[in-house]
Amino acid sequence: MGTGDDDLAESGDVATVVAGPDRPGGTAVTRVLVAPDKFKGSLSATAVAAAVAVGLRRVATDLEVVLNPVADGGDGTLEAALDAGYARVPVRVSGPLGDPVDTAYALREGTAVVEMADACGLVRMPPGRFAPLTASSAGLGEVVRAALDAGCARVVVGIGGSASTDGGAGMLGALGARFLDANGVDLPPGGGALSRLDRVDLSRLHPGLDRAEIVLATDVDNPLLGARGAAAVYGPQKGAGAADVEVLDAALARLSQVLGTATGAGSGGHPAAALPGAGAAGGVGFAALAVLGASARPGIELLLELTGFHEKVPGAALVVTGEGSLDRQTLAGKAPAGVAAAARAHGVPVVAVAGRCLLDDAELADAGIGAAYALTDLEPDPARCMTEAEPLLQQLSERVAREWLLEPDR
Repeated sequence: MGTGDDDLAESGDVATVVAGPDRPGGTAVTRVLVAPDKFKGSLSATAVAAAVAVGLRRVATDLEVVLNPVADGGDGTLEAALDAGYARVPVRVSGPLGDPVDTAYALREGTAVVEMADACGLVRMPPGRFAPLTASSAGLGEVVRAALDAGCARVVVGIGGSASTDGGAGMLGALGARFLDANGVDLPPGGGALSRLDRVDLSRLHPGLDRAEIVLATDVDNPLLGARGAAAVYGPQKGAGAADVEVLDAALARLSQVLGTATGAGSGGHPAAALPGAGAAGGVGFAALAVLGASARPGIELLLELTGFHEKVPGAALVVTGEGSLDRQTLAGKAPAGVAAAARAHGVPVVAVAGRCLLDDAELADAGIGAAYALTDLEPDPARCMTEAEPLLQQLSERVAREWLLEPDR
């Protein structure tokens, strides 16, 4: 195989870049595992991994690069699963405003991976438009329903990047639940309407829920209600003003009360409302925990398992991870911190690439990251870092190769 930048070889389910046409048969080859998240607004995780591979190979030509793009449960979760060899199963569902959206779930050996962001998240909203009181999570429920219809025994649901604050009512509705007002009329979509909720009918929930394991991939530990709840913390990101937040928090409290009665958990509110993660995705976490019997796990932890990271890291000389911004949120369970922790368990050094880095050396070291390389080190203009991210990242990765793969003291 030649050494051009576009040389790719398939190895199992993972795209592997191989360089060095003169490598003798049987000679040990330095292997690097590249496991980044997306650079939001500029490059997908897959594109980040490919750019890193190009830069590494320009400097360290006799190198095997294994690409393992990751996500933390938000947008990019579906793509990461597909890159790991899962089959794409197309589904047409309702977007956050009810318009039809073409999405998919990823499938392998009875496990489906579903991404809320791609079905009905903020990325599916018209540019510059928000609908804090009326956006719905129904599209997510429709994808889950399709996976259950196909007989999936395990459904992993990435719930980051949501556009709605409806307590998961839309999702449950797509799975057979009914949300009724005092006159027995079905409520319209959105969290705002839940203030008129009188009764929930769960008698026709999808029968596949009795057999399937539902697992939420999320890095959010907020409860459903109050100052740290879904409406107060995340509502403003979805266009909710102060008055909207107040309406939504009260509506979610009403949902908790009525679901408590419907499930036999008590009329004072469902206890799942107080659980960590109940406030994820505008309350989708609450609905899944309270009604679907779901469990919740850190998104990056799940994605590392699903993509086979733990099987690929032993024997690697280096792991390269990264995301658009390395900051305090990174340390709170984002993808680079999860990758670093997993690599550290195998004794493999880790470096990170990023659009910008706001962490000091001590914070990086505490997270298990040996060094960080930012596009802003090369180009101080943030706008150019966004528009020229790919060539800058290739150049940055050349520096990684020189300092971590060629220097003898590494």
